[in-house]
Amino acid sequence: MIWLAVAAVLGVLELLTVTIDLGLIALAALAGAGAAGLGLGPLWQFGVFALVAAAGLGLVRPYAKRLVNRAPALRSGTAALIGQEAVALSPIDRDSGLVRLGGEEWTARPYVPDLTIAEGTRVEVLAIEGATALVHPQGGSLT
Repeated sequence: MIWLAVAAVLGVLELLTVTIDLGLIALAALAGAGAAGLGLGPLWQFGVFALVAAAGLGLVRPYAKRLVNRAPALRSGTAALIGQEAVALSPIDRDSGLVRLGGEEWTARPYVPDLTIAEGTRVEVLAIEGATALVHPQGGSLT
C-alpha cells in the first residue's frame, strides 16, 4: 500500500508541475507495488523500483524531451511565406518594388542587392524583413 500511496502522490505532483520526471518515478513506484503484489521482499521491491526509475529517466526522459523541444512542423505567419512563389508587379531594385504574394501586394527588394528584377518575373521569397519580401528570380543563381 505504501508503494501505491507514493505513486499517487508523485502522480499528483506530476500533474501540478507538468514535468515528465515525477511521472516516470511514479511509474517506478507502481512497479515496486507490483513486486510487492507478487510477494517479493522489500529488497526486491526497491530493486525493481530503482531499475524502472533508472530506465525511465535514462531512456524515456531524453526521448520525451526531444519530442517536446522539436520545432513545430507547421510554419505560420511570415515564416510560412518563405519559399513561396510571387510575381513582380513592378521592377524590383534595392530601393523599391512590389510583388503579388499569396493574393496580397508586398513591398519587395532583391535578395542580392545589386540585382534588378523585371516586372512580371516569377520570383521566390527567400526571407521576410518586416513587411518587405526579399526575393530572387526562380531558377536564378544567387552568385
